Amino acid sequence: MLNIGCHLSSSGGYENMAKQAIEIGANTFQFFTRNPRGFKAKDIDYEDIKAFIQTAENNNFAKILAHAPYTLNPCSADKSIRALAKEILKDDIKRLELTPNNMYNLHPGSHVGQGVSEGIKYIAEALNENLNKNQTTLLLLETMSGKGSEIGSKFEEIKQIMDKIELKEKIGVCLDTCHIYDGGYDIINDLEGVIKEFDSVIGIKNLKAIHLNDSMNPFNNHKDRHQKIGEGSLGIKTIKNVINHPKLKNLPFYLETPNEIEGYAKEIALLKSLYTA
Repeated sequence: MLNIGCHLSSSGGYENMAKQAIEIGANTFQFFTRNPRGFKAKDIDYEDIKAFIQTAENNNFAKILAHAPYTLNPCSADKSIRALAKEILKDDIKRLELTPNNMYNLHPGSHVGQGVSEGIKYIAEALNENLNKNQTTLLLLETMSGKGSEIGSKFEEIKQIMDKIELKEKIGVCLDTCHIYDGGYDIINDLEGVIKEFDSVIGIKNLKAIHLNDSMNPFNNHKDRHQKIGEGSLGIKTIKNVINHPKLKNLPFYLETPNEIEGYAKEIALLKSLYTA
């Protein structure tokens, strides 16, 4: 079965997102833990969470994926921004434990001129201070496109972060198809080679989720502009190859394409038609 979902607005709560997912043919979803361009989080609604857990169980949901705000930068050159990132990580993990055994996606951050090594040191520090052995939430480091001073556009950078994490069983990787293509991994002409390289550097067992996005950009452009499935530089054939690759096909896929809910429904139907069980 294709485990597929899309990014949904969390404004209506968990149960509303679950119902929306079911209506568009999805069996999972992604959402922001708080304002994506800020830091404010909604008050916790325990009844909503209880209803969602029951709905997810009744409908055989795959793991849902929470997404940290874009403004969270654990490797900023500004000590106060790093401190705020740690506070948010701590609070988000605590909140996500109310919906246990799911996942939390994080952009590693931008070193803003300090250098990759210094940035990786700060990212690992933030994670080591906030991951705990009792949590059920799996934290995922996202592969990035490499714009500006982003860390994580190279598999080796993700691996360097992971090597510094003490509770390695609490972390994994989310691979973004748009990002890695923009970052220099040619999944159009050499998907097999890219997967082998990922396995060699990071380990395929650490790949836990895929952001399934087409790209507005040409190869190795180091930008981050998602496109609707089949309408960008990756194209339908590449997306079909990704969702049917034997080492990827059983992972959960999350759409972040520039769509409204009706567009997501059409993309999910298309992807299901391309998927080989």
